[in-house]
Amino acid sequence: MTIMLSALAFLGAGMLDYALLGYPGLLMYAAILGSVALFYSLLLFVLATCTLLTWLTLSGLLVPHTQVLSWFDLIFVFIILTVTAMSVYLMVKDMRNLMKVLHQENIKVKQSRVKIERLAHYDLLTGLPNRVFGEQLYLQQLNYCQEKQLQLAVLFLDLDNFKPVNDALGHSAGDILLSQLSSRLNSCLNEQQHVIRFGGDEFLFLVPYEQSTDSLTVLANRIITETVKPFNIMHTQLQISGSVGIAVASADDDEFSVLCRKADMAMYKAKEDGRNTFRFYDSHMDQANVDKFNLLQNLRSAINSRQFSLYYQPKISLRSGQITSVEALLRWQQAEGRFVSPTEFIPLAESSGLITELGAWVIDEACQACARIRRQGYPHLRIAVNLSYVQFKNGQLEHVIKQALQRAALPASSLELELTESLLIDDDDFIKRQLDALSTLGVTFAIDDFGTGYSNLSYLRSFNATTLKIDRSFIMSLCQSERDEPLVKAIIQMAASLGLKTVAEGIEDAQTAQLLTQLGCDEGQGYYWAPALPEQSILTMLNTQP
Repeated sequence: MTIMLSALAFLGAGMLDYALLGYPGLLMYAAILGSVALFYSLLLFVLATCTLLTWLTLSGLLVPHTQVLSWFDLIFVFIILTVTAMSVYLMVKDMRNLMKVLHQENIKVKQSRVKIERLAHYDLLTGLPNRVFGEQLYLQQLNYCQEKQLQLAVLFLDLDNFKPVNDALGHSAGDILLSQLSSRLNSCLNEQQHVIRFGGDEFLFLVPYEQSTDSLTVLANRIITETVKPFNIMHTQLQISGSVGIAVASADDDEFSVLCRKADMAMYKAKEDGRNTFRFYDSHMDQANVDKFNLLQNLRSAINSRQFSLYYQPKISLRSGQITSVEALLRWQQAEGRFVSPTEFIPLAESSGLITELGAWVIDEACQACARIRRQGYPHLRIAVNLSYVQFKNGQLEHVIKQALQRAALPASSLELELTESLLIDDDDFIKRQLDALSTLGVTFAIDDFGTGYSNLSYLRSFNATTLKIDRSFIMSLCQSERDEPLVKAIIQMAASLGLKTVAEGIEDAQTAQLLTQLGCDEGQGYYWAPALPEQSILTMLNTQP
């Protein structure tokens, strides 16, 4: 088009030719639709053409063919202007459509950004702020409280019985419950308070308050009340409970992560104290966690370096006064001579899984000790070992016991395993298969601390128990409390009718031993005869017995 217009100018009136009116339209097209290089190239070409036309005309080398103005010239100008105007109009129309599309896309991008930000900041299931946004809300609340001279508390809610809902009805039921619960929790709060879904079945509350903590107590109770109310889900009425921990921000400790950790510790304290309640954080909880952590590190090291030893407490026949067996009890002596109580390290070993390795060592060492004592002239001595429920979890217990008996060259009948009632009620099918295999091997079982747990008689039949150990809580006050004697007597008679032997724990005086003999108890164990002793002391006791 540029060349055509230029040719018309050369053949026509030169610089005065109407064809030059088309140049502005071409330059507009080039500027909008073309590249920068095309636009400037075309502009230079147009300027060069106009300069050349002017020079040629002024030099006489080009004679313009001027014509007398006519209506045809007007029509020609109209055509050029109309074509240029229509081209510009179509181009501008396309640009407007493009701008409209871009505007719509921009709106969609903004909506997507808002949606992405909401997904990043809010929990999809409950619609509550999530943990990431919760930290931002915490900082906002902290600034607000500082301006208004208020205190800021964090309440940590964890559901107590949520897993059975998912297990029984599926995760969809659990999702519905969490959604309904979040609405209830929101109804407990005012506009200055926030509830956050911290994760899973955990919720966090940000609560500004004045100096008194009474309002926190009221709110915690209300949260627990709303949690306990029944839920109607999938034509089933469900009921759960919740435990709440409360921590208060201070000038020295106002970091979100620190405050959440403190509230979490207080919540676990509420669980330890019976669940469905609340507890405030105090510094003793921190120290307890530090002590627990340090003890766990020392426990790992002690297992690796074999710092443990076994002591043995004799079981005495109440009729003959002879030692019939010994119970192996684990002891952990520190370098400075102090003994760590088993009530401290055994639960920690169970919760950390270290009890599996430690328990295997106990079984092996107890069998070796029993074999050594038998070789000293006591071939009928038996040994008892306590088992933890964790030792059943990996299914290797039978293999561990077989190896220990083989290494010590002991018959299986010389080993008695003491089980708690709570162990028998937990995952009974899996445990029963292992106990059946051990029973077939020849190992016998005693039910420890009988009377303090479920005391379900079906377990005695199902798990092939041969011995009942009556808990010391019934024995130690036997001669002082009239209420304990009928109970102990009933346990002894029941055991006898089932063909079970009875062992009374915690005997500390001759009067109690005599009464138990009269009641028909078979064996006794306690400080009246001896505490737990090293192996050599047990040998001495065996050698001096009547």
